[in-house]
Amino acid sequence: MHKEFVITATRSVRSYASRVVEYLVKFPSFSPLSDAINGVKILDTDRFADGEMEAVVNASIRGKDVVLFTSCARNEAGISVEEAKIELYHTVDALKRSQAGEIIIFEPFVSCSRSDRTARRSSVGLWVHLKILTSLGATHIVTYQLHSDKSKSMLDPTISAIDDVPALTLLKRYLCDAYIQSLTTLEQVVRPHWAFCSVDAGGEKLARDFANSFGAPLVVAHKQRDYSKANTIDSINILSAEPIEGKVLWIVDDMVDTAGSVESLLRALALHKPAEVNIIAVHAVFSPPAAERLNLLSREGLLHRLIVTDTVFHPSSALGENIRLEVVPSAELSAKIIRTMVTKSSMNKLLRTFDAAIYLNSPNLFNAFQEAPVPEAPTGEEQFPGS
Repeated sequence: MHKEFVITATRSVRSYASRVVEYLVKFPSFSPLSDAINGVKILDTDRFADGEMEAVVNASIRGKDVVLFTSCARNEAGISVEEAKIELYHTVDALKRSQAGEIIIFEPFVSCSRSDRTARRSSVGLWVHLKILTSLGATHIVTYQLHSDKSKSMLDPTISAIDDVPALTLLKRYLCDAYIQSLTTLEQVVRPHWAFCSVDAGGEKLARDFANSFGAPLVVAHKQRDYSKANTIDSINILSAEPIEGKVLWIVDDMVDTAGSVESLLRALALHKPAEVNIIAVHAVFSPPAAERLNLLSREGLLHRLIVTDTVFHPSSALGENIRLEVVPSAELSAKIIRTMVTKSSMNKLLRTFDAAIYLNSPNLFNAFQEAPVPEAPTGEEQFPGS
């Protein structure tokens, strides 16, 4: 038996949290308390006349572990970054004052994760965010794909634990389910005709991880930045042990923000005449002018498809009709993470190295829910890129 726990959410991600609960209840004898106890909604947010905020816990949660879903990035409620953060901080304080047991913050995308270094005389946004959460009483923080490994060292493990779960496996599974589907295609199409490319030298680890998983070549883009200005690139050099011409390239990154880096990279790669170039990334931040840049790249034939997860909310119309956007859901994996934590089980299965050949030989290897839908494979010539 597991300890009784509650799942709730700030206003920014309530529908996402509901989807996670839908997966959790599929586990036998595993039904968490959702956003209401005995018909009483757990959390409310009140505003004073002068605009100040107050989070209110309406039901007794004394001694219960609480999993609080939140997002401070673009969200379904249209709440600004600043307001979402203040609401989160107030909510953690209210939960602590209500004598909750463990307070587990599940933030699929930490919006301030790029602010992780003191390159100038500047604040470090991620440190500020984590420091506030732990000071208020958060005992465990869960997220997907932080911008850098060193970010996890910002937390004192004697005060709060942090799990930075790689969401790359979601994307790799999607490629296998939607585009590869068989060992024959992996061996005859993917390995000789695909390549995985980093956005920059710092992203080589992510791209190499994909290349190793699929047994395909690696391409490294080395860009020179002007660090006195944000989101600026001086030049890009393409490093590859094999010719790029005629290959299907997959640019791998942890996030697409303004799309400035990928725009410069796609234009540099076009000179090498690849068959097509795709982008596969975890977080779809899509800050302006990302939509304009991506649409232009698509119209010019430089960008074929863009695959992301749903860790950041984005309406289907956000990028327009020119972009072939494919969104990989993450609620199932979030449910599995929660179940693992609540039952005090090992996370090794969720963190193990992905091998496309093994997965294609046993497609349900990582699927704990038989009812979970498999992404529909595109039809016709689009099914196997580069074939």
